[in-house]
Amino acid sequence: MRPTVHDIAAAAGVSLATVDRVLNRRPGVRHVTREKVETAIRELGYIRDVAAANLAKGRTYPLVFILPASDNSFMHGLNAEIRQAILRSPAERTDIRTIEVPAFDPAALVSVLEGLSREKPCGIAMVATDAPDVRAAVDRLVRERFPIVTLVSDLTGSLRHHYAGVDNIAAGRTAARLLGRFLGARKGEIAVLAGSMLVRDHRERLEGFTSVMAEEFPDLAILPVLEGRDDPEVAHRLVADALGNAGIIGVYSLGAGNRGLVRALKEKAVDRTLTVIAHELTAHTRAALIDNTIDAILNQDAGHEVRSAIRVLKAKADGLAVIDAQERIRLDIFLKDNLP
Repeated sequence: MRPTVHDIAAAAGVSLATVDRVLNRRPGVRHVTREKVETAIRELGYIRDVAAANLAKGRTYPLVFILPASDNSFMHGLNAEIRQAILRSPAERTDIRTIEVPAFDPAALVSVLEGLSREKPCGIAMVATDAPDVRAAVDRLVRERFPIVTLVSDLTGSLRHHYAGVDNIAAGRTAARLLGRFLGARKGEIAVLAGSMLVRDHRERLEGFTSVMAEEFPDLAILPVLEGRDDPEVAHRLVADALGNAGIIGVYSLGAGNRGLVRALKEKAVDRTLTVIAHELTAHTRAALIDNTIDAILNQDAGHEVRSAIRVLKAKADGLAVIDAQERIRLDIFLKDNLP
């Protein structure tokens, strides 16, 4: 039978109110008394059910998601998953709201973070722009005891508590291997479409991609990166212009803006053989897989990322451990033959 607070009180010779103060780290307990209670807890093997205690007290977790304001399908999907989480809020005892900031704008992100330091939410999940000012703002909040999770794009080198996203270097390496294998012995140039080199996920994907290409597919030359800012219109213009180069035999889209990519491919590449690898399974990339405009999609589960961020933020707010295996976000590879 599991020990209870009554057992702790009896073993320590104190009242239930004193046990409650010690468990909740509240003041008003003498040092010697606190030691008696903590000794009883250890000897009895008492494990506090924080979730049950919070449920009994009716605790609600105010959480904030900071997302880039962007007209791309992946971010629309991420927003949709957060809206689903909001619908689950009564059962999960959360109070979730989203704040949108201009994409790839470190100053705007810092401004929002500084504002949240005055609001005192239980936790913050953010799509990070990797810049020194952002890292400094995150570190200040963590030192003030705000749990912070980076979502989709990480902020390594900061004090953030957890990253809910895929291994982007591995994703880039996987894309290179797929593209190289699909192209076989062909020689030519590879166009790379990114959003911005200001975000770590895009830089890491490019790093993984270029390393495998250089090591194993030296006959494939990578052209200078096109930065489409995850905007379908900008991506369309950049890709359409690039495809005027007859030497291009492959395309790697490592960010979003894939609606523009697909439109450019269909306009200018219908009479040529291109191998195309892209990220994120959306309605548009699914259709492009089916009609052979795109050959393979690397996907991260936005719903899993949102749910993981919520679990981690609640655990950190309660001082509980995170189960690493449960929070690992896998990288899925989809061809037209294994679409879900």
